[in-house]
Amino acid sequence: GTSGHPKPRPWPAPTHGLSLWLSAVSTIEYEPAITALALEGNVTSSTFVLEQPRCVFNKTVSDTDEIWLVVSLSSAISSFTRPISLQSLPSFQKFPENPQYMTMGTSSFNYPCENSSGQITVLRVGNETGCVSDTSRPDCNGPLPGPGPYRVKFLAMSPATGPKAETKWSAPITLKTGKDPARIDTWPGRRSAGMIVITTILSILLAVLLACFIAASDISESAEIMDKQDPVTVKRYNTHHIYDQPAFKN
Repeated sequence: GTSGHPKPRPWPAPTHGLSLWLSAVSTIEYEPAITALALEGNVTSSTFVLEQPRCVFNKTVSDTDEIWLVVSLSSAISSFTRPISLQSLPSFQKFPENPQYMTMGTSSFNYPCENSSGQITVLRVGNETGCVSDTSRPDCNGPLPGPGPYRVKFLAMSPATGPKAETKWSAPITLKTGKDPARIDTWPGRRSAGMIVITTILSILLAVLLACFIAASDISESAEIMDKQDPVTVKRYNTHHIYDQPAFKN
């Protein structure tokens, strides 16, 4: 999968020569961006969806190298220091007090150049909730704590030698925020929430009174119609055993 969580592995402590090599990590001309696919919820109040870095590191890394996503407060990208081991990853649990964290580390093998037909190749940042407070998961892909803005980049790391290559930082990504109910434009006249409730109650009472008035009018009209009707006439019927008989003659 593209959001696997490899177990931390110890890396060798950097020697002086390695430190010099680390300072020469190559920069790849790629800028992470929100996916162009028309997906629902590309940016929410706590997540955003990125393109996968496919064919980005294919010339600089091997299948055993890992690609990590660095998430940073936009204002703090200049303070990011590449970790030299998995044990020194900036953790999600300390974010945003520590203004960066790293997440979604996975083998570069999971970002191949070829794309299977119909495959969605995106990464949703911020979609894990079960590891938010789990310090054994410093790479938790937890919900982002505010609107940001944030900036991200991908960092390729070798298990043996440390960071190898990185992309450019993305443009600032600002998440959605909910409106303050007190500031919602309640047309007409920008009424407050309390005014809306009172207006609704009065509207209901008016509807009830109107219904009662219509019902009373119907009853009165029915009574008037009955008063104007002709008196009820009762027809005279002869039963089968009562009938006129001719006079008896002697």
